[in-house]
Amino acid sequence: MELQKLNSMMLEASKRIDKATREIYKMAEKKAETEEKYRIALAQEKLVLKSQGMAISLIEDVARGNEEIAHLKFERDKAEDMFKAAIESLRALQAQLSGLQSISRYQSDI
Repeated sequence: MELQKLNSMMLEASKRIDKATREIYKMAEKKAETEEKYRIALAQEKLVLKSQGMAISLIEDVARGNEEIAHLKFERDKAEDMFKAAIESLRALQAQLSGLQSISRYQSDI
């Protein structure tokens, strides 16, 4: 592999890692925000159901079955899964860069 092409590939991988890192920070914030919204809405729904006299043993399931609460849980789960996927993508980019660096070291040694 040509040294110039190898250096170009390493630079590109490094740029992608930098961009991915910034995106992961944004995703982490969104993940936290969706968790907050879900927990607040769930707690409020539980209080409403309790004030309406619903049996305590049913409140948890009924509150989670509320359409708005279920949607917020979906958004929370989606944000969490996207965050995890971004982390895995970042790891793959880091492995790619590591491989390129190994090739570069090998070629330098020759």
